[in-house]
Amino acid sequence: MSEQALKNLPTFDAERIRADFPILEQQVNGHPLVYLDNAATTQKPEAVIQAIVDYYRHDNSNVHRGAHALAERATEKFENARSKVAAFINAAESRQVIWTKGTTEGVNLVAATWGRANLKPGDRVLVSAMEHHSNIVPWQMVAAERGATVEAIPVDATGTIDMAAYAAMLDERVKMVACGHVSNAFGTINPIEDIIRLAHEAGALCLIDGAQAISHWAVDVQALDCDFYVFSAHKLFGPTGLGVLYGKVALLEAMPPYQGGGEMIETVSFAGTTYNQLPYKFEAGTPDIAGVIALGAAVDYVNSYDRVGAAAHEQALLAYAEDKARATPGLTLVGTAANRTAVMSFLLEGAHPHDVGMLLDQQGVAVRTGNHCAQPIMDQYGIPGTVRASFSIYNTFADVDRLFEALTKVRQFL
Repeated sequence: MSEQALKNLPTFDAERIRADFPILEQQVNGHPLVYLDNAATTQKPEAVIQAIVDYYRHDNSNVHRGAHALAERATEKFENARSKVAAFINAAESRQVIWTKGTTEGVNLVAATWGRANLKPGDRVLVSAMEHHSNIVPWQMVAAERGATVEAIPVDATGTIDMAAYAAMLDERVKMVACGHVSNAFGTINPIEDIIRLAHEAGALCLIDGAQAISHWAVDVQALDCDFYVFSAHKLFGPTGLGVLYGKVALLEAMPPYQGGGEMIETVSFAGTTYNQLPYKFEAGTPDIAGVIALGAAVDYVNSYDRVGAAAHEQALLAYAEDKARATPGLTLVGTAANRTAVMSFLLEGAHPHDVGMLLDQQGVAVRTGNHCAQPIMDQYGIPGTVRASFSIYNTFADVDRLFEALTKVRQFL
């Protein structure tokens, strides 16, 4: 499809959406900001920012057990946010939504609790070769402790999981398959429905890292039938330092607590302690109350616009950008799987990715450079990393034009 044809597709109103994000109004190094680092974190709409301000200005109090108005208001908003998130991912019950510090802690929680209780010598954990480090290292840690092994599911030169190889790896010793819904390095949309089904047929559980998927389309954990699903608030236009772990009730109830302290207990004595019910068993200490409430506001915001139209807009941006990339001398795309979303990773001939990123920043264009916490797949490809431009609902075709105008100057300079 031609550039003009892409621009003439039925439009999602990204310009109207942009007005909701105050940070996008600024200039960087004398140029209007073009923010293309959405796979690292999305920007926050005014509604989310205001939710944080309103909590601290009007409702600041600890949640649960308080006998005063502020505590009651804070608790109501806190638990309402849990219900909103449960509905957002179609969890059967709100108690299946566990607050964490982010995707990383969600994986660590499952590895440390389920893993320690269930893995034994000779067991196997499978992860894809292009996983984020946070879905590799926690499994390595518990596997080393329990005598299990962590093995990589092969990924080909396009950034696509080798499903035949995956199926051949499955046997009765595989106890967990941990896989990203979308690759943060390449934007590959993994066939997680098939991955989950095959894992279950082999008697294994499946954890899905949804950090890169949750903002792009509706996630239905019941339809997926995943055992665990983890994601971060800050990738969903919410605050940093907060995440969600979804799990099937029977699994969560059988798992021991992750941390000890207040809230996660029912009774405490020196003779012994009994633990609280779900979800509080896994929520020791004072939580990020303002963050949880703000995530509720982020969910409301996402539900307010046309998500199907937004996804189509992001795909059109990606197609437009890749058409320009293929016409740019010396630019090589990295990760060209057939099924991808919102991420364009590339190399510029004769230039280190970090140098490209710095020169783009001087022109007001924000991208991410490096191995993107996916060093094993970069090592497989024999590259130090990539330049990664990633798109969201507030990006426009003009942003893509600015990226390539800036890259032309980078090529001239280098």
